[in-house]
Amino acid sequence: SEKLLKAAASVPRDSLVSLGSCFGKFTKTQKFRLSVTALDFLAPYAKYKVWVKPGSEQSFLYGNHVLKSGLGRITENTAQYQGVVVYSMADVPLGFGVAAKSTQECRKVDPMAIVVFHQADVGEYVRNEDMLT
Repeated sequence: SEKLLKAAASVPRDSLVSLGSCFGKFTKTQKFRLSVTALDFLAPYAKYKVWVKPGSEQSFLYGNHVLKSGLGRITENTAQYQGVVVYSMADVPLGFGVAAKSTQECRKVDPMAIVVFHQADVGEYVRNEDMLT
């Protein structure tokens, strides 16, 4: 917001660490890892989405990958290794992931195959309470 921008401008650049909402962190290999704190901002604009069945919601919220057996729906033309937002069947955003298989591959893969790699979920608010700032 404009208010935060003006507040940040009054602090010397060397002293400013961050201001506003934390969207993620850089790894030691300089790759950016999205945090669950960005979910509310990015979910409405997601191009690729995955919906999980009610039985698999809890598994995903515990930090596990989404299996084909727990897949409810997937956006058409989702490419392999594409970033996706994971939703419940009631259209509640649960977290982020990376598509392990494309939409076409998901149709013919066995039920125990991983279709979405877990990246972040709203369960992290409880699991990593002290780390999320």
